[in-house]
Amino acid sequence: MTGRMSRISIVLDHPKDVVNVAGVIRVMKNFGLSDLRLVNPDEFDPYRLEGIAHRSRDLIDSASNFSSLVDAVADATYVVGTTARARTEGRSYTTASAVAPIIAERSVEGKVAILFGREDRGLTNEDLDRCHAVSIIPTDPEYSSLNLAQAALVLAYEVFLAIDGGDMEMPKGRRATRPPTSQELEETFSAIEDGLFAIDFYKARKPEAVMRTFRTVISRAEPDLREARLLAALGYEIKNYMDRHGFSSSETSD
Repeated sequence: MTGRMSRISIVLDHPKDVVNVAGVIRVMKNFGLSDLRLVNPDEFDPYRLEGIAHRSRDLIDSASNFSSLVDAVADATYVVGTTARARTEGRSYTTASAVAPIIAERSVEGKVAILFGREDRGLTNEDLDRCHAVSIIPTDPEYSSLNLAQAALVLAYEVFLAIDGGDMEMPKGRRATRPPTSQELEETFSAIEDGLFAIDFYKARKPEAVMRTFRTVISRAEPDLREARLLAALGYEIKNYMDRHGFSSSETSD
């Protein structure tokens, strides 16, 4: 967890369902967030929460309870509200992916609070008026509702990418062998070409055009030596099979 992630607070206003709170806790653990703030939750049962969000006791024990949303964001220098839909024409809205870099930047300067409203009604317009930015998560209009944990997941993921994700090196598949030399690739193409000749593949096609396509596809794939030799073996085996069984390209074309 970086210093900036520790300066981002997740604030749940009047959460009703302990299962949803546990879902948010799990999301926070996934993405290195540690400051959970609850405003008058209907239920806060550490035992049940940990039973749903395993290995999260540290975050559960450090969660803060507040009597008002104003108190919960009092130390924040930047506040982001969330809503499922645009409310008023005078307010600007942004997507989660667009606001995440701003959150990342503001977290350098001070505390950032991301607000989520109660499950049935969300944040009020008055709550959103206190926010520096209001984020909407685009969804299919036919089924636009996200539950609390889903919404938190999207925001947390985007913020994590904006702060830490860009520096994460993704694992790449390791080559089994070295890349083939130019000569070895030419041997592969030659074997494929011979195999195709053996079955009269070019009867209705131009050999040059066919082989140019094979070259393009194989070069794009950047095979290692083992893979190139396997492709060559395919051509060899086709030709050898035809030779062993007494077929020739002229016979197969009849």
